[in-house]
Order: sequence, then structure tokens, then C-alpha cells
Amino acid sequence: MRLKQYQTNTLSTLRRFFEEARIAGPKGAYEAITKEPEQAKRLGRYGGSYTQLEGLPSTPYVCLRLPTGGGKTILGAHSIGVARDAWVEKDHPMVLWLVPSNTIRQQTAEALKSARHPYRQALDEAFDGRVRVFDIADFTHIRPHDIRDQCCIVVGTIQALRVSNTEGRKVYSHHEDLEPHFSKLPKSVEGMETLEGGGIKFSFANLMHLHRPLMIVDEAHNAVTGLTREMQQRVNPSAIIEFTATPRLRSNILHSVTAQELKLEEMIKLPIMLSEHDSWQNAVNGAIAARASLAETAENDVDYIRPIVLFQAQPKNQEVTVDVLKKHLIDVEQIPEEKIAVATGDQREIDGLNLFDPECRIEYVITVEALKEGWDCSFAYAFCSVSRVQSAKDVEQLLGRVLRMPYAKRRKDEDLNRAYAFLSEPDFGAAARSLADKLVAMGFEEDEAADNIEPVQGSLDVDDGLFETAAKPKPTFTYSTNAKPDLVGGLAGSEGVTIRDGGDGKYEIAVTGHMDEGLASTIADVLPATEREGFAKAVKSYREQTKNQLSPAELGQSFEVPRLVAAVQGELELADTDVFMESHDWSLLDHSAKLTESEFAIRETARSFEIDLDGNRVNYQFADEEEQLSLDVDVEGWTPQALTLWLDRQVRQPDIHPTELVRWLGDLVEHLISTRGMRISALMRCKFLLARRIRDKISDIRQQERDGVYQKCLFSPEARVGVTFDDAFAFRDGMYWDQRRYRGRWKPRKHFLGPDNVPAFDGADNGEEFQCGQALDSLPEVSYWIRNVARHPNSFFLPTATDKFYPDFVAKLEDGRLLVVEYKGAHIADSADTREKRIIGDLWEKSSDGKGLFIIVEKNSDGQDMRSQLIGKVR
Repeated sequence: MRLKQYQTNTLSTLRRFFEEARIAGPKGAYEAITKEPEQAKRLGRYGGSYTQLEGLPSTPYVCLRLPTGGGKTILGAHSIGVARDAWVEKDHPMVLWLVPSNTIRQQTAEALKSARHPYRQALDEAFDGRVRVFDIADFTHIRPHDIRDQCCIVVGTIQALRVSNTEGRKVYSHHEDLEPHFSKLPKSVEGMETLEGGGIKFSFANLMHLHRPLMIVDEAHNAVTGLTREMQQRVNPSAIIEFTATPRLRSNILHSVTAQELKLEEMIKLPIMLSEHDSWQNAVNGAIAARASLAETAENDVDYIRPIVLFQAQPKNQEVTVDVLKKHLIDVEQIPEEKIAVATGDQREIDGLNLFDPECRIEYVITVEALKEGWDCSFAYAFCSVSRVQSAKDVEQLLGRVLRMPYAKRRKDEDLNRAYAFLSEPDFGAAARSLADKLVAMGFEEDEAADNIEPVQGSLDVDDGLFETAAKPKPTFTYSTNAKPDLVGGLAGSEGVTIRDGGDGKYEIAVTGHMDEGLASTIADVLPATEREGFAKAVKSYREQTKNQLSPAELGQSFEVPRLVAAVQGELELADTDVFMESHDWSLLDHSAKLTESEFAIRETARSFEIDLDGNRVNYQFADEEEQLSLDVDVEGWTPQALTLWLDRQVRQPDIHPTELVRWLGDLVEHLISTRGMRISALMRCKFLLARRIRDKISDIRQQERDGVYQKCLFSPEARVGVTFDDAFAFRDGMYWDQRRYRGRWKPRKHFLGPDNVPAFDGADNGEEFQCGQALDSLPEVSYWIRNVARHPNSFFLPTATDKFYPDFVAKLEDGRLLVVEYKGAHIADSADTREKRIIGDLWEKSSDGKGLFIIVEKNSDGQDMRSQLIGKVR
């Protein structure tokens, strides 16, 4: 299962934290990463100082925040390999995976054991298939050779270990089956519980304490109590990684993923179409009608989708119980009983059912709260609660069930990209406010929650799309015709066209939004010749009426920005350093296979090392030799060849031939041993840190090559550079559908997408970038402009040697020229990064032959404010 970009970014941040913690300690690493400008901006209110674990100050403890639907479990599986390489530094670490309930424990253990499941496949890839998974109930089956030769994962509940009195608890009790694990230990070891008569207790807790497991904690907001801290000291973890949607603010939140990132990666359905009803019966009826419409739409989807409604009934002591609701569905709504399943603590009618099977008939699921634990069916589209959402228990967990996108892929029809909520509230607007609160509880930011709830204004109308929302309606063109049905039917496949039978032999053609020439021509072609003149006049009148109501994008205006291109092997290619590298023939063997004293040094003591990595000193205590045997060989088998092969597996690169890498690594190991006099035993014991430095070394070499090819293709005397409108960057209506929108009081007059569709600005709504947008909007020379969202696949970019540069704004001027604007605050206006962006922007301008302008705007430059700087550029 290929990871989404936000998941890759999350793991990358985790790896950086562990690597930095090796040098600066957990506290130093956490504060260094979370204070980086980009990371601090991402964390927002979740940022803060590092909280050390009581009694375990040197144990790294961080929390990764992902909203509901973000794939916390798959990230948990991948994080084990990350921690192994960067912190735990055992080939086969022990892992204690804790979850909040027995239901999730069983599901997680089963998934991790299944060779076909993505969770297990991630583990098998990281550990070459050497993985064993145990349910905590079966811990007595763990053998010493399992721990030595396999990555052992024990899945348990937090409650099983979180106790104040360990007496009589199985995981803290003495078990003779575990004796082989303790037979070689002295009778007393610090931190381990002992028997009353003396000697170490052969308990699961002591086994964990001995092997210092990596602790993975799912839904960590349920776990953080004083007793949990006491439990952690008993277990003695080597590191703790928590995953949750709603962390406590003191949970050392290292990385936070937004709901918009999930939406961009097509993981969740948004927005939520909210329909408020004055009675629970009407809410139920609305949900049923919506499901029928969605089912009809789904028939045209490329994948099989059977939309499901999730009903939340009231508890037994209230009015609308499960039985009452089911009877209403069958008797009043005429739903066949075989299409209804009940999932409560007493009735588990969906257990064992494959709801994704086309043969399955279930279309409605009734529950109270049972689905909150581990129930994931992306066919669930509509949520209907017969209670007031403000007071209903577990709404956020149940609502989360309808947010997951089928097949994690955006659907062609917009109705299938949305989730639906049908709620009974006596006061209009109360449900929207309450629902927003529930989304915040699920990990959405407050502004994200507000942006992703669209109240329904009208009733269900299949012809007009599933819902008409409270957003400002677009104008609609209508034309009444006497054309015969077979002629009108020729328009049925035209996008945006609705045809209604008006009675008395008349038919009404409706087009919402812009009427372009192509569509007008298509409609005219199916009309009787006698009506075409009148139709043309109606179209002209409609265009005059709506030209000020629709944005340039909605009016179909063109807005394209030419790409920068450069000659690569005689052919013009998109100017992108990744593209340059594909045609660049380079060899690792052309670079020195040496690590200098300043890059990597070891000073060995009795049982520990001091290691220098690029001048940063790390005190490193190595594990027992038998724990370090990665190749099933004796200590005498620790050879340069064995180390080289192990390093090859750790640092292999997709763009470096394996034979070339092994040869280079062999030379590097030989240099460390023969020239620098390091002992092979010391290198083997520190091999994880050595692998880390080698990865950095190769990364440095690759960047040298990127810098060289970037300069050669774009700035050398022989470079051939230009711009082209072929396959240009095209800005269009709906391109930023997945982005949060600006919701401030200022309404731009000239934004290309319209005042209601401006992507949110970086920083505060009154921040400096926002002020730059205001200055741009005020220029009479500007026809329209757009906020160019960084790293969005639809956005305009220019290449840099390391990455891509996404300017903040792009504008089209009245004279047809294009203006590209980057804003930089005073603190970074003269940075190396800004200089590189200025150079590539100026090259794009120079290559555009007068069609394009580029400027870096500052708050104040040589006494000129932002607007004056822009005026000086365009005039």
C-alpha cells in the first residue's frame, strides 16, 4: 500500500526527531524540530515545550496527530522500521502495541498477522519477513529465539497494564513458561519486580522491562493518566510513539496533519452536507431519499459502491430505540428487513459480513454507539441521528465512519465525494454549530470544521444534484422550447445541462453558471430553426446580466502561465531538477568513499562509545553482543564483508546501481578499518549510527550532483532556456476544491476564482502575505489574480536545485502580460533561499520575451511599500 504524501511527511518528521535525539537528546530534538518555522506553523496551538516522562527522562516520547481517517495504524506499522533505524538500533526490536479496547486489540492483532494485509506487508518489507505478532493473551508463547531473530510485536490494551495494584494481574504475575528469558540473569536486576522469597519474577512486565520495547500507543488521548506513567516505568520502553486525532496539549505533539491534507489525498469525503429537520421521522426520510439518489449516481461510477446509511438510535430508556427505529424503517418507510442490520452490544448482525461484497444487501445499519470501535466501511455515506446532536453521545466517532472515501480515490461525480448528515434540531443553525464542535473533537481545526459543513437549503432534487446548499447560488439560464423529446434528448449527455418536462408540450432547458459558446452552439443545434434566433437573444441577455455575478474562472476565461523549459540532450524538457537528474549520468564511484575524523569518529570505553557525527558528540551504550547479531553469525563472523552487506541493505538507493553501491561501501569500510584503524567489533556495534552517517553522506553527494546539473542546464554558457505555453500551467474553476478558503471581512474584487473561493492565506488573515494580496487586488493594471497554493499539484512552480518554488501570487494584467509575485518578510528577504528564488524568477522573466514579469515583494524596500513596489514593476 503506497503511502500518501502527508503520511510520508509524518514519518520523515519522526525519523528526523529520533536522529536528532541521538545527538541533542529527546528534549533538544523536539524543540529544535517544532521551532522550525514550517513546523511551528503546522503545529499552531499544539506546539509547546517538551514534557519528559516521569522517571524516564532520556526516553523519547512524542505524539503524532492525524484526524479521523488519516491511517494511524498503517503509520504505526511503518514507524517501527523508522524507530529501528534511527533510535532503537536493534535489528529486531521488541514492540508493545497498545490500543484502547479489546475489540480493536483483536482487529489489530489479526491485521498484523495477516500476510495479505497492508499493515503486515509494511512490517515484512522493513524486516525482510522476520516478524512475529502476539496477542497479549498469548505472551507465554514468546521464546528467546523469537526475540533474538524476529521483530516481535505484542498487541494489548492499555487497561491490561494500567493498574495501581499488580497483584493477580496476568501480565504482572509469575509464569514458569517465561523462565528461559531470565535464566542467565542475576537474581536481582534494578527496576524489575521480584518474588516474595527473592529472585526475579518471570512476568510479562519484567520481560518487557528487560528488552525495552518500542511502545506504540493508538488513540493515546485515552491513555494518558498518572497510572499510565507508572505503567511505563514498569515496562521501561526505549521510546513511545502515540497516535491520536485529539491529543492533549502536553503530549509532545511532534507533527500535526490537517483534515485538508486528507481531503487533498482523497482519503475522506468532504464537505458534509447537513440537513436539519424538525422531527426525527423527517430526518430518517431525508437520509433514505439521499441514499436512493446516491445509489443511482453510484451505478455510473467506475468502481462498485453501495451507499449505506448509518442510523444512531437512542438508548433503551429513551423514545426512539433500536427496535422503534427498525420498525419505523420496515412499516413506514417500506425498507425490506434483509437490507437492515443492527450493530449493538447485544445484536452483532454485521459481524463476519463483508459489506464491500456486491452480493451483500445491507443498505442501512442501526447502532447506538457500538460502531465507534474499529468499524470502517467507506460505503457509509449518510449519518442520521434521531437524538439532538449536541447531546448525543459518541456522535463524533460515528460521524467519522461516513467520512472515509471509497477506494481512497476521489469519485467522478461530486455527490459521491461528499458525506451527508441528517439531524433533528428544533433551532435552525444549532445542528451546524454542534456538528462543527464534533468535527473539532475528531481532529479538525475550527476553521476547517466551519469550512466543511454546508447546510442544506432546499429539499432533495435529483435533477439539480443531491442538495442545494446555503452558499451563494450561481445564476441559472433557462429556456423554454417546443422541441420534440427525441431532439431534446440529444442534450442529455451535456455537462451542466438540465432538462425538465414543463407540460403542455413544452420543455425547459436549464444551464447553471456560465453559458459558453460551445454549449450554446450544442443547444442551438437541437432546437427547431424557428427558435434559434430567440434562443441566441436569450443567451446574449443572460451573459450581460451575469457578467458581474460570476468570477473570471466561472465565466470560462483563460489563465495560463508558460512553463520554463531547458535543453536536455538536445530536446527541450520541463525545467525541473528531477527531470535533469533522470538524464544525468553520474556515479557514486566518482566520489570519495571516506569518512573523515570530523564526519565520523569513535572513542571506545569499557562498555560504551563516544561517537562524533559531524562534530556532534553522542554518548552511545551498545547492547549485548547477542542482541546485535544481525546476520545469524558468531562474533568471530563480524567481518568487513558482513558489515558491507548489512550496510548495503540499510542504505540502498533507487538511483544507484547495487553493484556500484556495494563496491563504494566496501571501499568506505576498508578505509575506516585499514587507514583509520577502527576495530570491526566497534563498527558492528555502532553500525546503525554508521549507516545513518553514510545515508547523509550519499545525500550530500547527490545534492552536489543536483547543484551541478541545475547550474549546467539553466545557467551555463551552453544552456538553452525558454518558456512554452504547450502544456502550460492552467488556472481554472474548481482547481482548489480541496483547500480551506479565506473567510475574512475583506472581499477581493479581482480574484480569479471569485471572492468566496480565495484559498486561505499563510499566517493570519491580516498578515503580511494577506496585505500583499490586497495591494495586488488594488492595482488598475491587474485584470485578475490568484493565490498560488504551495505544493498543490495544480499550482505554478519554478525549479530550484533542491526542490520546487511556488510563488505566492500569479496575476494577469490588462495588457495581457503575466505577473508572478513572491512575498518575503524582512527576516528572510536576504537569505540564500530567497536569492535562489530571485535568480530563477528573473530567468523565467527574461526567457518569457516580455510576456512575463517576476518580483519579490517586501513589506518595505528602499522606502517603498508593497503597492509601490508592484506599481514600479508593472508600469
